[in-house]
Amino acid sequence: MDFVVITGMSGAGKSQAMKVMEDMGYYCMDNLPPALLSKFAELTYQSTIEIQKVAVVVDIRGGEFFESLFQSLDDLIALGVGYKILFLDSSNETLIKRYKELRRPHPLNPEGNLIDGIKEERRILYQVKSRADYIVDTSKFNLGMLKEELTRIFQEGEERGKLSISVTSFGFKYGILLDSDLVFDVRFIPNPYYIPELKEHSGLENDVKDYVFKWSQTQFFIDKTIEMLEFLIPFYVTEGKTRLVIGIGCTGGRHRSVAIAGEIGSILEKKGHRVLVDHRDLS
Repeated sequence: MDFVVITGMSGAGKSQAMKVMEDMGYYCMDNLPPALLSKFAELTYQSTIEIQKVAVVVDIRGGEFFESLFQSLDDLIALGVGYKILFLDSSNETLIKRYKELRRPHPLNPEGNLIDGIKEERRILYQVKSRADYIVDTSKFNLGMLKEELTRIFQEGEERGKLSISVTSFGFKYGILLDSDLVFDVRFIPNPYYIPELKEHSGLENDVKDYVFKWSQTQFFIDKTIEMLEFLIPFYVTEGKTRLVIGIGCTGGRHRSVAIAGEIGSILEKKGHRVLVDHRDLS
């Protein structure tokens, strides 16, 4: 049985993801209490209708979360049910915008402000995110883009076993990227922040990119990093890893790391890898 647990931040698109999974032939259940995961799996096995693909949405609406969730996941393994965890995420800014558009309170802080509820939810979900097989950032996704991404992840065939690579820029001053598998520090490159005409711009803009890439050490670093990644990726795939998170860090996460993460992501994508580029601290 193909068993997918869909979880993640409230407002990141779990309900839409469930509809996409239904379109792909999955038998879906929304808002399943974590403690009932193994019972639900048993019921699908006993069904008179043959069910090969199941997707369930589990989130903080299910009450006591980790105590029962991780035990239930272990129970699935004991039943011989292999599972994958799909974690949907979005930036704080995007989540706030979505909540305001729908005029909904946050489920963890219905009487308070949104950002406090979002921060508390991130804290609660940190452990399950670290165990996720797939993490999809929906900040810039519409429904069509979400459908395309989930189809690429879960469709049968060659794409199914392909490693998903996330290249994320960040600023060390805001803390290291906690869910990264590999971290590269690019603070050895001269900082555009100290160039007055570049200070207020970002690594997404050509003037900043031109400054970052004019240094010979920048291109040398990128060449060596790509060479190392091309060496490592086949071994990660052989070991069964489905997602690789690469962190690119500079001081503030706005100039050097952004430009270099974008360049590395572009090169990997041209080489045929599945890549998502994200900038944690750009805003």
